[in-house]
Amino acid sequence: HFYVVLLNTRHYVVGVELISIGTLNGAMVHPREVFRAAIRRGAAALILAHNHPSGDPTPSPEDVQVTRRLVEAGRLMGIDVLDHVIIGDNRYRSLRELGMVWDD
Repeated sequence: HFYVVLLNTRHYVVGVELISIGTLNGAMVHPREVFRAAIRRGAAALILAHNHPSGDPTPSPEDVQVTRRLVEAGRLMGIDVLDHVIIGDNRYRSLRELGMVWDD
């Protein structure tokens, strides 16, 4: 499952949307779907989250690639992508904490 947590300018949650339900090989997500939800709710920022059915929350190369695409799309639209959290077997990995996409 691929979710987006929608935030206002103060980073309060204004909504949570299920964007896609993936297969065992991975969730297919398109920027259009992610940002449609953000625009509809008037979100200023968002956090991405999805699960790995395998149980291993380690980000895949595809996870990093999709996140980079979404961060760039967000920059173009003025909607900050703050993090991408991957969940599996009661553990999580944050791409921001891992320094895999953002330069801060």
